[in-house]
Amino acid sequence: MLPVLDISSYLQDPAGEPGQAFVHQLLATCHGPGFFYLTGHGIDAQTDINVLRIANQFFNLPQADREALSISNSPHFRGYTLLETEMTGGRYDWRDQIDIGPEGPAHRPDSSAPPWMQLLGPNQWPQALPTMSPTVRQWMSSVQPVGMALMRALAEGLGQSADYFDDRMSPEPYTRVKIIRYPAQPENGGSGQGLGLHHDSGIMTFILQDEVPGLQVMSEGQLIDVEPRPGAYVVNLGEMMQSATNGYLRATKHQVVSPPAGKQRISIAYFMNPRLDAKFEPVELPDELAADAPGGQNTDPADPVFATFGANTLKIRMRSHPEVTAAYYADVNLDDL
Repeated sequence: MLPVLDISSYLQDPAGEPGQAFVHQLLATCHGPGFFYLTGHGIDAQTDINVLRIANQFFNLPQADREALSISNSPHFRGYTLLETEMTGGRYDWRDQIDIGPEGPAHRPDSSAPPWMQLLGPNQWPQALPTMSPTVRQWMSSVQPVGMALMRALAEGLGQSADYFDDRMSPEPYTRVKIIRYPAQPENGGSGQGLGLHHDSGIMTFILQDEVPGLQVMSEGQLIDVEPRPGAYVVNLGEMMQSATNGYLRATKHQVVSPPAGKQRISIAYFMNPRLDAKFEPVELPDELAADAPGGQNTDPADPVFATFGANTLKIRMRSHPEVTAAYYADVNLDDL
């Protein structure tokens, strides 16, 4: 079972003894398993209920309505992805989803601007579900301050001032949300891969699960099931935090297996991200932490971790969505990011 961390004491009094105990617990957890249940966050349960309800309503729309929002329409990688059109580890995932990011005008390509600036732009929302945008954005607004509190607690645990990461996270963080459905696979011929084994590419991820299990986390060389826990988010770190701390903090691999026949799983992933132009360069760790840092760069030379968040994000998105890459990024060489 994953550790359960209660952040309430840190939110109430970060400098107090219970708050500092949370800092140490958080650091040990992110150095160890790299995944945990987060409780005591103070987010109204109704906010979670509302966003899960709107997710189900979205997937109940006619397929034509969802396909009209195809991610292939968007150079910003926003919109709907059909089953077997997103890849992990070279194999297609058995899930459909809608990707949502910071709302804003489209960034026009400019030869002098880095290609990842094109990630900025508008979302695609279903006209038949006008309450979806405000519901999802309210949920995002509720999670953001909790994520910032965790970032500040991690900074303290790493021997830095609490505001060490603040400038990278403002004024316009590139926070993303995936609203995901994992249907049951066909009885004959299914791979069982809802989402292939991977680690996240960014900073920190919050996962809101419905009651159907399926998430599995690598722990000491074995995959363990992460059962849904009412009132708790599942939280994990991404590879940029692993790289910036020379591997002291861990980006743990995980996957999702498809549910049994007659079931579907809904999860909502909130990616706590910095600005696109933010750089996550090496953190100067205290000696006792540095001595226990195994190295943070990927061992695969074909999959480097870029210090600039926008470059690292575009790398992952281009590999996951070849149809968007072919339409809008055909001239982009990943080696040049």
